[in-house]
Amino acid sequence: MQSLLFRPLHFAALAGGLLLLSTSACTTNKEQVEPESIVSAEDSGMAEEENASLNDFVEAAAPADIAVLNGAVTEPTDLARILPACATRTYDPSTRTLTLDFGAVNCTAPNGVTHRGQIVAVFNGRPRLQGSSVSITLVNYFRNDNQHTGTRIITNTGDGSYSLSVQNASVVTSTGTHSWNSQRTYTRLAGQSTRTLLDDQYSVTGSATGTNRRGATYAATIQQPLLKVFTPGCARFFTAGTVSISNSNGKTLVLNYDPTSTQACDNMASVTINGRTRVFRLGR
Repeated sequence: MQSLLFRPLHFAALAGGLLLLSTSACTTNKEQVEPESIVSAEDSGMAEEENASLNDFVEAAAPADIAVLNGAVTEPTDLARILPACATRTYDPSTRTLTLDFGAVNCTAPNGVTHRGQIVAVFNGRPRLQGSSVSITLVNYFRNDNQHTGTRIITNTGDGSYSLSVQNASVVTSTGTHSWNSQRTYTRLAGQSTRTLLDDQYSVTGSATGTNRRGATYAATIQQPLLKVFTPGCARFFTAGTVSISNSNGKTLVLNYDPTSTQACDNMASVTINGRTRVFRLGR
């Protein structure tokens, strides 16, 4: 399926699973993951979730014809599935600017997440062609009452693959501000020749650096490429790959999405820190 942006979606269910380890993952005080490590992992997960959410909106709302004022989208059902009725969509072909306006008060999406403010996307080049890109900025934009800032640039690298550059991003929460920059490469492995999403597969690589809500700096690096499979039963979680997250206090943890080395379509993962490994279930 040829698409304008990248397809690996809903990363909070992935990285966010690390934040919700069951008590079996940390059973004694000696085994407790340091708070700074957990906060860095949580902030990284929130960042990935918002990247995926913004891509969902822009992908679904992108015009089928960039020359038509407020023209139709390619897949109206996709847009109806994620964009709430309280939001408005406008597209200006003279500047190739797409604006999604959620208003000044919270607007609830079909998935229960609230939004307010604007998502503004400017297209450079003809969508779906290699070398084309879209720049996404946020104007007084809040998601679940957390303010999000920064610029995302998504570039079509050909054959259904994309790169994502996140610049000067931040999430302002009631417990502090997380700021970061990141680079991601999404390489499509399958599904290029069909319109359906269900046969898509991606390999994801890249890294991020930032400062978490407690003021500790961190670095997150995909050590082994993450595998994203959209087959029913697989789509919610990565089925393989590892991520290393270290912070300025000298602590490093490794998240493994395939602890059984079988690439199974399940929610099992493992976390390793200080030489200790625990298997746990992802998700809320």
